[in-house]
Amino acid sequence: MKNKKQREGVVYSTNPDFEFNFGDDLEVETLAPQQQNLKIWLDRKGGNKVVSRVEGIIAKDDDLQALRKKLQNLCGSGGTAKDGEILLQGDHRDKILAFLLKEGYKAKKAGG
Repeated sequence: MKNKKQREGVVYSTNPDFEFNFGDDLEVETLAPQQQNLKIWLDRKGGNKVVSRVEGIIAKDDDLQALRKKLQNLCGSGGTAKDGEILLQGDHRDKILAFLLKEGYKAKKAGG
């Protein structure tokens, strides 16, 4: 059973057949590359490590992981992806931007 704190709106039900719906079926549909509006940032994580961050990705988790893998192979670095965001170790903004534009995404560098 899921955590009780995740149950919003229902306190008690007298119906013996009641099953709470957690809303897990609300998965996002993947938008076409030309409909995506992505921003590429350069961030510093713990210990002054530099990471390239791609944000604004609207995609299913499988598609997000596939894009992460392509970008990791392109840059030759490690990374992670979750919540519509991809983080890659190192400053690879130029490579990422060129790849995303070639693939048909609307992307641009952001930040200083």
